[in-house]
Amino acid sequence: MCCFIGLVPVSTMFVALAIAPYSRAIAIILFVVGAIGQLSFGVYRSGQLWMGGRKPEIITPILYLSTVAGSFVSAIVASTLGYREWGLLFFGGGLFSWLALESMIMQRLYLLEALPKPLRPTLGIQLAPPAVGCVAYLSITTGQPDAFAQFLFGYGLLQALILLRLLPWLFQQPFTASYWAFTLGIAALSLASLRLVERGMTGMMQELALLLFIGANIAIEQYCSRDSVALAAGQITKLTIVHFPEHIGSRTYGCNN
Repeated sequence: MCCFIGLVPVSTMFVALAIAPYSRAIAIILFVVGAIGQLSFGVYRSGQLWMGGRKPEIITPILYLSTVAGSFVSAIVASTLGYREWGLLFFGGGLFSWLALESMIMQRLYLLEALPKPLRPTLGIQLAPPAVGCVAYLSITTGQPDAFAQFLFGYGLLQALILLRLLPWLFQQPFTASYWAFTLGIAALSLASLRLVERGMTGMMQELALLLFIGANIAIEQYCSRDSVALAAGQITKLTIVHFPEHIGSRTYGCNN
């Protein structure tokens, strides 16, 4: 659960983006605070992981939140505020962290037992790295989108299709707040397609951008509706305890809110 802490500085940087048109000074302050916060947390948490002792059975895409999410968002905000050089550095950190972690996460998903039902919504985070990475790459580059930007977007589309195929398996438990893990990737994939069109892509991409924009709005509206119903029913605040087999040697306790 501790990797979710990394979303606090990430959210701070998103607020900086929203404030930037009205107060550049406040936006810069929030960006600096958020960037230092995400970098500090990523370094600290990665150092813990490098010391070993983590069981393969409890590896999930939550690990992306320690370094990948923060670095890509830092790249987006830095470039938007005019600090492209910093954006390049953050993008590099996020890109190679993503590639390293993805191989480990895929090995866990392919070779070990299926994720317990309460942890399956964390797979929604799997969509975020290529989608947010595409937006970040477009933020640090100019002109017509190059092949690499389209590669990132294409991989994001593939992840989205795989998650759509897994929906019946992913939603085998009642709706909880953990399903919001899908929304960052959903929104970022739609935004990436819009940015590609803004930068000059036409034809197929224009049609995809429209479909993804509509789909993203429908999906997030459904999350809001279900969240309201679940909150009224008291389901959001219920504690979910995930027991792993005894041979793993540890137990992880998670809370839905």
